[in-house]
Amino acid sequence: MLSVDEALARILAAFSPLPAETVSVDEAFGRVLAAAVTARITQPPHAVSAMDGYAVRAADLPQAPARLRVVGAVPAGSLFERPLGAGEAVRIFTGAPLPEGADSIVIQEDTDQDGDEVVVKEVPSRGVYVRARGLDFSEGDPGVEAGTWLTPRHVGLIAAMDVPWVSVHRRPRVAILSTGDELVMPGEQRRPSQIVSSNAIALSALVRDCGGEPINLGIAADNRDSLERLAAGAEGADLLLTTGGASVGDHDLVRAVLAEEQLSLDFWRIAMRPGKPLMFGHLGKTPMIGLPGNPVSSLVCGLLFVRPAMERMLGLTRPPHRLGTAELMAPLPANDKRQDYMRATLESGPEGQLSAVPFPKQDSSMLRTLSRADCLIVRAPHAPAIQAGEFVPVLLLD
Repeated sequence: MLSVDEALARILAAFSPLPAETVSVDEAFGRVLAAAVTARITQPPHAVSAMDGYAVRAADLPQAPARLRVVGAVPAGSLFERPLGAGEAVRIFTGAPLPEGADSIVIQEDTDQDGDEVVVKEVPSRGVYVRARGLDFSEGDPGVEAGTWLTPRHVGLIAAMDVPWVSVHRRPRVAILSTGDELVMPGEQRRPSQIVSSNAIALSALVRDCGGEPINLGIAADNRDSLERLAAGAEGADLLLTTGGASVGDHDLVRAVLAEEQLSLDFWRIAMRPGKPLMFGHLGKTPMIGLPGNPVSSLVCGLLFVRPAMERMLGLTRPPHRLGTAELMAPLPANDKRQDYMRATLESGPEGQLSAVPFPKQDSSMLRTLSRADCLIVRAPHAPAIQAGEFVPVLLLD
């Protein structure tokens, strides 16, 4: 059986960033930049006021109180047409450009209006409340690097830099195929021997969360015709995910049937828990990851292997897993030869330290505990018994 690290390395070697496409900046949220963005303008384009008040020359205010003649007003979006002369002030509002010659702002709270004059009660420091030209960025400055997952902060900056279109990696198209006579969709009538299918729905959500487009191919019955017909729907996808049918039982047909449909198998067992019967290969030209049928195994393997593969297709270069450390709150026995991923909740101590509380039962069919978990405690193969109070590596789920 392969180690988790070797399996991940083999999977990632099969993927590369997808081609770029151009989208408008207002559709770029949640996409990954394929080309860096630079500023097309200078912001602010002029020195502007940061407050409501009066634009003045600091040299005219050696002491307070002092009187200045008000010679005009400048709202945001307007310009004062001439230089500011000695002894003059201009009423100004937040965001408005400073008149030529002005170098400071006296906020309105430090003034009194007296006809066409203003009484300045506090001497301003030179440059106070003035946003210099190019304070935020200048034309040609770097904005957002290629390989960035665009958040609202990023798209706001790109728009402010006057960039209407951006180059982003195409979203991965991921086909999802469930297998098994025992499966029915939520809400459908089922026989006593059948169970509700949740894997495809959970994996579709995972694909969307990773920035991809899921294609649910449905549920293939445990027969050759059904499996071949539904698997054909994966043609043109960037990745095919199957759930179930990858073990060694008489009805686990995925390997046997797809092998006749040009399945090139790389591996099909991993030394991990949950998720030992993980399969990877290519169906024709389409990479395929065969996930276990148990719901927890399917999702854990999705987090460990599907998410990094999708991030590789999206051009992301961050580490494949978000690992941290936490203080263990319950003892754990020695581990066997498989790397273990144990569901646990996290608690935060008074100084911000994290504590991990493993669930007492870790059966791979128990999806409710995974939904309540904050992390997975990672236990290496043959790890010795560990006592409460020791620190363990954790894989953060959110």
